[in-house]
Amino acid sequence: MCWSATADLAAGTAVAAVGLVCVARVRRARDLPVAALPLLLGVHQLVEAAVWDSGGGCSPAATAWAVIALPLLAVWVPAGVLLAAAPGVRRRLWGPVAVGLATAAVLAYTLATRPVTAEIRGRTIGYGVNVPWMPLVLTGYLFATLGSLLLAGDRRLRILGVVLAAGALACSALWRLEFASTWCAFAAVASLLVVGWVRGREPAAGGS
Repeated sequence: MCWSATADLAAGTAVAAVGLVCVARVRRARDLPVAALPLLLGVHQLVEAAVWDSGGGCSPAATAWAVIALPLLAVWVPAGVLLAAAPGVRRRLWGPVAVGLATAAVLAYTLATRPVTAEIRGRTIGYGVNVPWMPLVLTGYLFATLGSLLLAGDRRLRILGVVLAAGALACSALWRLEFASTWCAFAAVASLLVVGWVRGREPAAGGS
């Protein structure tokens, strides 16, 4: 998330544009979910621009933000990494996929039965989702998303996992201190890393 509706709109548009370039350049269908990750992150920021404009509270935009951030990413990231992985690496990636599916099921049920609230706090937005068994669900979420990237056989995806882990820690600390979020910068860096990953896959387009 960014520090204003304008910042989210600008960053989301730029990141989504990078995602479209990645999707256009991908040569193998099984690489598409990872290549489309910047597009998803860009759309996520555009949704948050609508949360800013709504003034917070319970709104369709806040719910849409939570759906993308929570159950969708919990499945999208590990499944995408699994599909793109070489055959010899896939066995160790089934764990994050299974945990992601279980975590997403809990999160989806929570979002379907409980309201999502957004509170504008200066230059940040705090989202309220009453998730049961929060420490366990959070552990599962991080293992599914960051864990799958860190376990990937591809060096670029491992770097992406490290960058996103650092981004999550930094943004969490800044949010608690009520400072402007730096997630925009990490989303941009992540998008550039995915571009590099897509380019690195191009010479091997005829391989497995």
